[in-house]
Amino acid sequence: MAARKRASATTDATQKPEPEKPKPESPRPDLPIRSPKFPTIFKFLLVILIPYSYLIFYHCKIDYELKRSISISAFVSMMGFFVTVKMIPVASKYVLRRNLFGYDINKKGTPDGSIKVPESLGIVVGIVFLVVTILFQYFNFTADSNWLVEYNAALASICFMILLGFVDDVLDVPWRVKLVLPSIAALPLLMAYAGHTTIIIPKPLVPYVGLEILDLGWIYKLYMGLLAVFCTNSINIHAGINGLEVGQTVVISCAILIHNIVQIGASTDPEYKQAHAFSIYLVQPLLATSLALLSYNWYPSSVFVGDTYTYFAGMAMAVAGILGHFSETLLIFFAPQVLNFLLSLPQLAGIIPCPRHRLPKFDPKSGLLTGTNDGTLVNLFLRQFGRMSEKSLCIQLLVFQGVCCGFCFLLRWFLTGWYK
Repeated sequence: MAARKRASATTDATQKPEPEKPKPESPRPDLPIRSPKFPTIFKFLLVILIPYSYLIFYHCKIDYELKRSISISAFVSMMGFFVTVKMIPVASKYVLRRNLFGYDINKKGTPDGSIKVPESLGIVVGIVFLVVTILFQYFNFTADSNWLVEYNAALASICFMILLGFVDDVLDVPWRVKLVLPSIAALPLLMAYAGHTTIIIPKPLVPYVGLEILDLGWIYKLYMGLLAVFCTNSINIHAGINGLEVGQTVVISCAILIHNIVQIGASTDPEYKQAHAFSIYLVQPLLATSLALLSYNWYPSSVFVGDTYTYFAGMAMAVAGILGHFSETLLIFFAPQVLNFLLSLPQLAGIIPCPRHRLPKFDPKSGLLTGTNDGTLVNLFLRQFGRMSEKSLCIQLLVFQGVCCGFCFLLRWFLTGWYK
């Protein structure tokens, strides 16, 4: 979901062509998209790389082989960043030719509001991500690796979600169908999952339950499927302004990477370390390719990411959390998305009328956004903090996302040894 208005792709085939008439003005040609905003991406990279590198190479004690694999994944992911940056302008020309474009509603009434913005550029990110993660297998997994089956199953689920997301962008399927799509895409992962299906009972509840470890069996796999459904759709509905969909993915991905590195450094269990390393191998390419997309999607947006990207990003993070065995922590990272879902629930359930675009109102004279009564976190921020520009709103929402991720780390530190 993005702040866009799709161009109609239907034509009336029954009408006979009329002779051409002279037009007072020639139509505005499709201009090339704006250059990538590398200064903004450089700032993101500094914020990411400094603590991440400190944890890997100095603070956390990580085995040489594991550190080598993480470094190789980071290098291949960096190559994916540059490929994505080069491919997005090329793909933009093709989607424009097929009339896959929209107009930015949050700029309606300004010159930028009449520009055709290419849509569904998340397909480029998804394809590069798959190529990078598949190539990484050559350097890390052997033919008899225990993780290879689950790794390929994870990629199959992500690939399936990219396909279904692109179908949604083209066919514009209704919301009820969108809820089913992640369930279908998660099937390869659920069928191939061979890990444990147990949960650790919180220590305060052990006297009441009588068990320290509880095997949930098929209920655990059902939970995995529901988590995939939530992550994909929560990214999709927490959207509507330039840079928000990709920005929240970047922030959550950074939190996931830091969490994995900390857990690897603090553990002595080889299988536990491999589970978190497995998550890193998926999230590093996601972060790199998303940063490349953000360079074009940051305000003012040159491309729209489409449902292809939101579904892909949500599924990738859900798979990383499931196979890394930190789904509880992942849900806390998704706290803003949970809040946005709760705010949206009355409209999504049909209790309150739900417009097609639950976006704030834009004033072309002042260039500021005003919150509406629609149940979204975007509108809630505008109602609470007043009118502001689209860029300022996006920055505040991403800062809030980062604060929630920081709160998760603080909560885990506070509850360590008492809760589990």
